[in-house]
Amino acid sequence: MQALRRPKLRDQAAEQIKQYIVSNKLAPGDRLPTETQLAETLGVSRLSVREATKALEFLGIVESKTGVGLTVGRIDMGRVTEHLGFHSGLLDVDPQQLIDSRVVLETGVLPHVARNVAANPAIETGLRALAERFRAARDLKSWIELDIQFHRTLLEASGLKPLMAFGDLLNVFFQRFRESVKRAEWHAGIESHRRLVDLLATGRVPEATEELRKHIESHKGRLP
Repeated sequence: MQALRRPKLRDQAAEQIKQYIVSNKLAPGDRLPTETQLAETLGVSRLSVREATKALEFLGIVESKTGVGLTVGRIDMGRVTEHLGFHSGLLDVDPQQLIDSRVVLETGVLPHVARNVAANPAIETGLRALAERFRAARDLKSWIELDIQFHRTLLEASGLKPLMAFGDLLNVFFQRFRESVKRAEWHAGIESHRRLVDLLATGRVPEATEELRKHIESHKGRLP
């Protein structure tokens, strides 16, 4: 770690602490230097270090316990998603990039989903049940909630837990697209979800990929 001389010492101190954890290959529960030691190493005040560790503690990156001191924590991905979801820089992102990001994320997990569906029939059952529930939706709010649940369950079915946070983060932004869905378009969405489950259940990943890509890219037609 290098001494800090630039503004925003708290943010820079937090970044240096994260780098320290990574470079030293520390695992959850491992001890970190004391606030005094960190302040001396970074060349900042203990107050700046304390503010930095408090911010990191909020996200679960570090933990502070009486009698123990600072240790590496377990990241709370729910808080990370909630925190980043309203970052001004992300809220202003190009809608086209959001759609493309969703395509990359969700179609990329389909080989894993298909493999897990084949190994565990309960996954297919769960996805089919969600797809059928769309027919009972009587208002846009219910439809949107089901849509979010279906796509989240799809990511869960991949077994790739780190990707869940990215999916939840993108959901924050995709509200603007989902809320533009007209009732007349619901039927097409329902059928698309059903076809996707059918394709995954039969291991037809290329066709499932194309179906999901078209489903997500349908939002392009509603961009302002």
